[in-house]
Order: sequence, then structure tokens, then C-alpha cells
Amino acid sequence: MTRIFSLFAFLFSLIQTAGAQTLKPGFDASEYGDLMALIDYQNRVFDVTGKKTFIIPAGYDLEYSSPEMGFRNQWDFWKRNDGTGIIVLRGTINNATSWLANFYAAMIPATGKLQLNDSTVFNYKLAADEKAAVHVGWATALAHLAPSIKEKLLEAYKDGMKSFLICGHSQGGALAFLTRSYLEYEPGIPQDIQFKTYCSAAPKTGNIYYACDFDFISRGYWSHRIVNNADWVPETPFTIQTVNDMNEVNPFMNIDKALKKQPWLVRVFLRSKYRKLDRATVKAEKRYRKTLGHLLFGRVKKVLPQFREPVYAKTMQYMTAGNPVILQNDSAYFRKHPFDGKNIFLHHLPTPYLELVDQYFPDSK
Repeated sequence: MTRIFSLFAFLFSLIQTAGAQTLKPGFDASEYGDLMALIDYQNRVFDVTGKKTFIIPAGYDLEYSSPEMGFRNQWDFWKRNDGTGIIVLRGTINNATSWLANFYAAMIPATGKLQLNDSTVFNYKLAADEKAAVHVGWATALAHLAPSIKEKLLEAYKDGMKSFLICGHSQGGALAFLTRSYLEYEPGIPQDIQFKTYCSAAPKTGNIYYACDFDFISRGYWSHRIVNNADWVPETPFTIQTVNDMNEVNPFMNIDKALKKQPWLVRVFLRSKYRKLDRATVKAEKRYRKTLGHLLFGRVKKVLPQFREPVYAKTMQYMTAGNPVILQNDSAYFRKHPFDGKNIFLHHLPTPYLELVDQYFPDSK
């Protein structure tokens, strides 16, 4: 009897393991469309008209909606009928506090801690490379969301769930990047979980060392950056590259030695021009870091009164990450979506994104 029970237990464990991971790598337009519908549903509370219809795709059940926290950030947890869990990060809402998270755009090291209040410290690791740095506003938003995300994920894992989608549009896409990184390095997250990430219309989240780390942990087409090439948001924040942002082995690390074989007048001239260019980028980086970091922290302090100002990384070299899914425009697109000189978010909205996906991935409908 004991042997029969053990055999059934073993077979049941095999069935669970076989069905645990339900995700496939690569961009799936149908899957992306479903996720965008969940993102749309997440924003239903902001529909002041009360006339819009929010359609939940078949096979999806809302398991949890978090309260607002941090910079009025919020996330939802859905379950798909194939056993996949879905983490949906909300994007920017029409509120000054929500926008403050975007403008607070100095960088902090990708590994460190944030003192959220007098009794709460968020210890985090978002990249293995010590040179990696990330957007301080969105990292602070993640610090408020991460504990409940981890809690719900581990609860789902105990119930046998081993596949998770992470998604968001706009600021939600930036938070999707950071959430994926957080779950990669956070202690206690089981290693047999498969994550897949959709970052739609997302701005740049970190420097080149963060971007390389993110692309490495999601290698094999497990993360996608979806971009309408007429959308300006994925081009932000502004990026400034200095020599200090480059790998240590580069032709500029010892300019004097590089110019040593040049004639004296040539050497003086080139050294002068190089130093002038170098000073310009270093000065610009310092100015941006001060304005988008220390000066804006005064506003942050009013929203998060016990939050302690972190030490900012000396870089503003923002870079894109994730496997690019570029939605190229044509004349027909611009005829359908003409810019009237006022609606600067015309090409950033979900509707043109979904239209372009349908255009370029018709077989996925």
C-alpha cells in the first residue's frame, strides 16, 4: 500500500512539474494584447465618463489589487487559466505625485538600501555589476511595491505556480523592468520560476551596466521592450555619457599617453580640445544630477516626509534594455493619428500601440 501511494505521489509530482511552466519565449502579440487589456482594466477607476467598457480577456481572473503607495503606485495580480501568474504595474496617472516619480530622475547604485521611513529600510539588488545604476524615482516606487509583490508571488508558488508574466505601460513598463531585476536577485525567490516581461512604451530605466545585466538575466527572448517609434517617452530620461561611464579599458583612459607620440604643437592642441569636451559632459552630468536629484528631493520630501535622501550615482547615462519590438510608422499611420500641436501623448497611448501590433503581427489575432 505504501509503495502504491509513493508511486501515485511521484506521478503527481511529475504532472505538476510538467504543467508548472506554461510560458514560451519570444514576443507573442496575442499575449501582449491580453496584457494591455489588463492594464486598461487597471485604470478603470480613472474613467470619469463612466461610459467606457473595460473588457477582461477570457481565462483571466483578478486575484489581488494593491492599495496605492509611494508615489501613488499600484499593482494587480492576475491568474491565467493555464496556471500563469501576472504582475501588472500601473503607469503614471493624472496626478502631480505620480509625475514626481518620473521627474525625480537622478541615478542611484543598482545595489544598496533606501530608508523609506523611520522604521523601514528597503535593501535591494537590481544588478550584479557594481557599476550599474538605476532611476531613483522608480526605484523608490519599487521599494514600496516590492514587499507585497514578493509575498503574493511566494503564496502563488506554494500553490504550484511557477510561471509569471510581468508587464506595464509607460511608467508601468519602467517598473516592470525593475521588478524583474528585483525578483532575479531577491533572496528567497525560488530558482525554478520562469519570468517573462513585457515593457510597453517604457522609458529608459538605468545605465548601460544595468541594461546589460537586465538583458543577460532575461536572455533567450524572455523580455520585450515594445516601442512605437513616434513615441517620445521611450527616449527619456535625457542621457549624458562621460568618459567615466565607459569601461576602464578604453582609448581615453590615458589621453596623455595616447598623444605622447604626436608632435608637441599637435599634442597641446588635441589635449586642449579633448579636455574642453570632457569638461562639458562632466559639467552637464553634474547639473542634471543636482537638478533631478537634490533639488527635486525637496518636493519628494513633502510626499514622503520620512524618506531619507540617498547618495546619487555620478552618472546620467540612461540606456535602453530588453529585446526591442519596434512598431514602425508609415504615412497611413500619421494620417490616422495627426498631431494637432496639443496632444503630446498622441503616439504614447495604448490604442496606436495595439493598432501597430495588429498591423505587423496579423497572424497572432
